[in-house]
Amino acid sequence: QVQLVESGGGLVQAGASLRLSCALSRGTFSSYHMGWFRQAPGKEREFVAAIKYDGSSTDYADSVKGRFGISRDNAKNTVYLQMNSLNAEDTAVYYCAAIFGAHSTRRAGGLYDYWGQGTQVTVSS
Repeated sequence: QVQLVESGGGLVQAGASLRLSCALSRGTFSSYHMGWFRQAPGKEREFVAAIKYDGSSTDYADSVKGRFGISRDNAKNTVYLQMNSLNAEDTAVYYCAAIFGAHSTRRAGGLYDYWGQGTQVTVSS
């Protein structure tokens, strides 16, 4: 069973940066497209960013485009989310997820095969 473990969350002030990491084990990391999602209190889970299995393409939600960057290191079985210029609206639990195979979109959480347990990001204003 594939396992995903996120790390790197924390409490920061508005304008700061954080880098989240997500390590995949018990699976072939380079076979999976990877995504980041987040869920704020009282809100539905939303798509943040996704990256193709080989890193050749990325996709971002409009709310984070230009501030966040997704990357991956297939040699380390790890995907990253660099978050810059954080604001209070970025406060949420952030989840990484893995999806296998060809899909018309990587924005739909329901398509993902595996999920991490989440890491809390809190931005104070």
